[in-house]
Order: sequence, then structure tokens, then C-alpha cells
Amino acid sequence: MSNELRDLARVRNAVLLLSSVAWIVLLVDPGSITRLAHCPTVDSGGMPPPGSFRMLLAINPPASLAAGWAVMLVAMMSPVLIAPICHIRLRSFAHRRVRSVVLFVSAYSAVWMVVGCVLFAIELAVKAYTPQSSLPLSIVAIVALVWQLSPGKQRCLNACHSHTELAAFGASADFAALRFGLAHGIWCAASCAALMLLPMLSSRGTSSPWLASPYSS
Repeated sequence: MSNELRDLARVRNAVLLLSSVAWIVLLVDPGSITRLAHCPTVDSGGMPPPGSFRMLLAINPPASLAAGWAVMLVAMMSPVLIAPICHIRLRSFAHRRVRSVVLFVSAYSAVWMVVGCVLFAIELAVKAYTPQSSLPLSIVAIVALVWQLSPGKQRCLNACHSHTELAAFGASADFAALRFGLAHGIWCAASCAALMLLPMLSSRGTSSPWLASPYSS
């Protein structure tokens, strides 16, 4: 077996083990990414009473949301990072490999944490202002369907699978790893964020964004 294949096997096994642990956490405690998104009583003007968002945040602590989202990211996203991580390792000097991989994963994760904040904000706003309406879910479903069938979605998928050249030395190498992670995260988020929002807006009051594949075609 060549060194390249051995390196690929090591990365694949480590990443899949990490993903499996995260999936076990989700299966044992599915509530880790499920919020009690109860809607406050709406007044006669159709607006939630003062302090309703404070109440929503009180029963849905941001720290808990972030932790649950992070676990979901590890479970869902880590397997699709095997190829780019191997790309980085094969094109980095041995003493820079760990550093470059950490920079790449950190940038990629930062993008998805921001996306998670946006998705959660949309969900809480919808459940606060239109708790009985199916219109927001219908709109998101139409947008997601159109996007899934669009050439733009395919371009995002193609960009997700493309691997750029990486600098080998100094700050340029660090910047290249960060830029690769940011670009990879942005293209991946653009590919599937709308689809992931669908289960979050379901009328069941639970959020299971992991039901939507991050690379659904």
C-alpha cells in the first residue's frame, strides 16, 4: 500500500470514528439539538407580547443551541471533510500538516456556526410571530425545491468538491488553509442551508436539521 493510501485510510478511520461518536450522542440524547420552541401568546394585534423573545431565549439557551449544533456538525459534516483534509495533508510539509488541518477545520466550522445562528434566528422568529401559519414553511419549501433543481445548486456542489492549490511556506500557507476552509464552508452552506431549514420550521416544534443531507443533490 502506498503512503498516500495509508494516509487516506488513517484520516478516514479517524474522521469516521469521530462522526460515529457524535451520532451516538445524537441517538442517545436527540434533545441535544431539539428545542422547546413554545410560542408565546400572541396579542390582538398579531404581535407577541413584550419579553417574548427573552422567554424564548430563556427556554432555548444560546449556549445549548450552539453545543447541539456543534455536535450535529461533527456527526454530519466530518465525513465529507475526509477528501479536503487528505488534500491538505498531501500538499503540506510534515511539520505543518496538523496546523494546516486545524486552520482549515476551524474556518469551515466557523462558517457553519454562523449559518446555525442565522437558521436558529429564523426559526425562533417564525415560531414567535407566525406560530399557527404554514406560510413560512411553504415558502421555504418552494425556495429549497427550486434551489435543489437549479444550476446554481450544481455549481455549489462542484465548488464543494474542488480543491485549490495551497501555499507551502509561512503565513501564506496558513492563509491558504484558512481561505480553503472558509470557501469550502460557504459553498457547502449555500448548497444545503435552505433544505436544512425545512425540518426546523416543521409544526412539530422540534428541530432536526440533521435530517437533511448536507450534500443532497
